[in-house]
Amino acid sequence: MKIILATITLALTLAARAADLTVSITEVHLCCPSCVKGVAKAVADVPGLTAKADQDSGTVTLTGPDAATVQKGADALVAGGYFGKSSDATIKLNADGGAKNQKVQSLKIEGVHLCCGKCVKAVSAALGTVSGVTGNTAAKGAKSFEVTGDFNDKDVLDALQKAGLTGQEK
Repeated sequence: MKIILATITLALTLAARAADLTVSITEVHLCCPSCVKGVAKAVADVPGLTAKADQDSGTVTLTGPDAATVQKGADALVAGGYFGKSSDATIKLNADGGAKNQKVQSLKIEGVHLCCGKCVKAVSAALGTVSGVTGNTAAKGAKSFEVTGDFNDKDVLDALQKAGLTGQEK
């Protein structure tokens, strides 16, 4: 009887684990251990979610009991200033950023993850790919920064996302 009960318990445990949804978010900017800690902090308040950030591969793995929980984790990741590509088409990284797809000379951006000098360099490199951008004030630990030049606002946010980061127009 104990063997049957143990077998049933094991089967139910395995079935419950099999029901979990695991999604990989790739191409995330994770240049240092502080970025990895930032991911953990960003998703910490999502009940039932487990997150693992792999600095070497630039991947964040989100696991939860259902798609709604994993989506909340993806939303929290974006709110924390991170971006990437989801391995599951049903889990979206929604990072509109408020861009109006128009030419501007100045753009204030907030919410980009900027924990260290490497993050700042990544932002500067990404912005350097945007036609018309002539400068930015991104700095380690900054909550917001300004981009200057004569450029399209959407191109700036797209470049940040391509670099594994994201933010919002302020």
